[in-house]
Amino acid sequence: MSSHYVVLETIEKWLARGWLSQLDKAFVCFLMQLDSSASNEVLWAAALVSHQLARGEVFLDLQKLCQQPSLTLAIPDYASWPSEFISDSNLDAWIKALTQSELIGRNSDHTAENTPLVLDGHRLYLRRYWQYQQTLNTAIHQRLNPIRNQLPIDLSEQLNALFIENREQPDWQKIACLLALRARFAIITGGPGTGKTTTLIKLLALLVKISVDEHNTQHNLTILLAAPTGKAAARVSESINNALAKLDVPEAIKQQIPKKASTLHRLLGSRMDSRHYRHHRNNPLVADIVIVDEASMIDLEMMAALLDALPDNAQLILLGDKDQLASVEAGSVMGDLCEGAELAAYDQATVDWIKQYTDIDLPPVVQTGNALNQQTVMLKHSHRFGAQSGIGQLAKAVNEGNPNLAQAILNDSETYHDLQRLLLVDPFDNQLKQLVTANTAGSRQGYGHFLDVIQNSRPNETGQVNHWAKQVLQAFDKFQVLCALRLGVWGVDGLNQRIEHWLFPNQKPSLWYQGRPVMITRNDYNLGLMNGDIGITLFDNAGKLRVVFPADNDSHEAGIRWVSPMRLPDVVTAFAMTVHKSQGSEFNHVALVLPETSNPVLTRELIYTGITRAKENFTLLESQSDVFRLGVLGSCK
Repeated sequence: MSSHYVVLETIEKWLARGWLSQLDKAFVCFLMQLDSSASNEVLWAAALVSHQLARGEVFLDLQKLCQQPSLTLAIPDYASWPSEFISDSNLDAWIKALTQSELIGRNSDHTAENTPLVLDGHRLYLRRYWQYQQTLNTAIHQRLNPIRNQLPIDLSEQLNALFIENREQPDWQKIACLLALRARFAIITGGPGTGKTTTLIKLLALLVKISVDEHNTQHNLTILLAAPTGKAAARVSESINNALAKLDVPEAIKQQIPKKASTLHRLLGSRMDSRHYRHHRNNPLVADIVIVDEASMIDLEMMAALLDALPDNAQLILLGDKDQLASVEAGSVMGDLCEGAELAAYDQATVDWIKQYTDIDLPPVVQTGNALNQQTVMLKHSHRFGAQSGIGQLAKAVNEGNPNLAQAILNDSETYHDLQRLLLVDPFDNQLKQLVTANTAGSRQGYGHFLDVIQNSRPNETGQVNHWAKQVLQAFDKFQVLCALRLGVWGVDGLNQRIEHWLFPNQKPSLWYQGRPVMITRNDYNLGLMNGDIGITLFDNAGKLRVVFPADNDSHEAGIRWVSPMRLPDVVTAFAMTVHKSQGSEFNHVALVLPETSNPVLTRELIYTGITRAKENFTLLESQSDVFRLGVLGSCK
């Protein structure tokens, strides 16, 4: 073990600086037990693979590590790093050392099946995540082969009728529908308000009609709709129902389109205290079409489990915003799958397919994309945020990594009335207090409106309490404080404490009180509550404190459910939440609080996601004016 002293000594130094974790060290020690002759390079690479996994990266990119170590690992002070492990030109030495180790398998042979690490080109994986990646790659590429070389003669007429009101040129919604009819896999990506759900509904109507034509009978498709979280599932269910109400197709077609989404965990059949699911390759889902909304939130492990459970003949359709934050867990699946989507780099066969059925002439591309690009469409026209929308313009500038333009838009309050920027002097700044406690008649409301509904709108009749509780939930969704970090005075923990004190100054210290919003932090399948679900603590008809959650109208009266606080799994107060936890949600007014210093977590994707949670108004809160600019320049991609 003495030969490993240098590695362990360096790991201890990095632990002291907060650059590595105890888990990283434990993994290295585990490998030392497996192979006492393992080289220092192998052990050090293993520590960095573990470090990257905690950051959401499923592999260590050795080439990027050699070229840009600080950016790759999100660790500062490059000058103090150990030169015996990292330099600017030793990729070949890394590869040579790793390929000689019995701890590391290679993608080119069968040793990868039995080793804790796998080297795939210049990417080093933990074996489990390499296997997830192989499952994903294989399943998707099998579904890229066309299943239809021709469409019904009247398809063009039906397609044009569904999109007759669209004015954008080219009509990317129509193109998205058409490409999704060709193979068993399709991605529809785009920012908020670009019509992803509307496009999906019209696509499903066409798929149902084509299925009837192909089977020459009333063949009912089995269509499953899912989202990563309970909140996202509820939102997509609402959006689907709204879009269906406007869809001009026969009722028989509408009846086959699902109106309720489930969570992916429930769809696959999550097993208690296990990484495995009831549905898998040997017990696949019963489905013709599976649709997953908010796909940017899906991590690599979950996506691999979904693809493993899909029947071979099932079609998979993913919807989401590729520019949003990736999942909290490891793997930015949606971002990786949509790489190059904005270029619309279609090959000649795809261009001809589009021209044949839509008469749309796409402009020539500089370089043709890969096979996956041919089944991916990015919707570009926002129907929610027009040219005069500050939220839309700001999100676009941030997404393009243009901090000067983003700051100019934020500061132009005369043009963009839906934006506000506040520089806070200290954590107890009165501007912050006024913002979160506001109860205004306009749309820029704080939590004062939600408290007003609790205190002044409760009915005298006990039979109306459910309706009032639903109003409280709706009022709470009008405003939300979002944070980049969980800890610190400008993080979720510090802000929740201050907001709670401002809203309930006379509240004696206790865990539960009327008006306390809570977020579920651990799935509870017995209660049907998922990580990220939000409820409000209220007095029920009997005068007992209960937590009320949104629920399905067909299973609970008034679309809500009451749960005893004592039955709930782990919860946290939710006046403030992280941007990650807000994914899949929308609020009328969002206040995004930035940390006082730049942080690896504060990326362009995080800021963009925070901005696009707002439907009507957005407020940026800063304690240091330069942090926003640095965040816009940063990216986790």
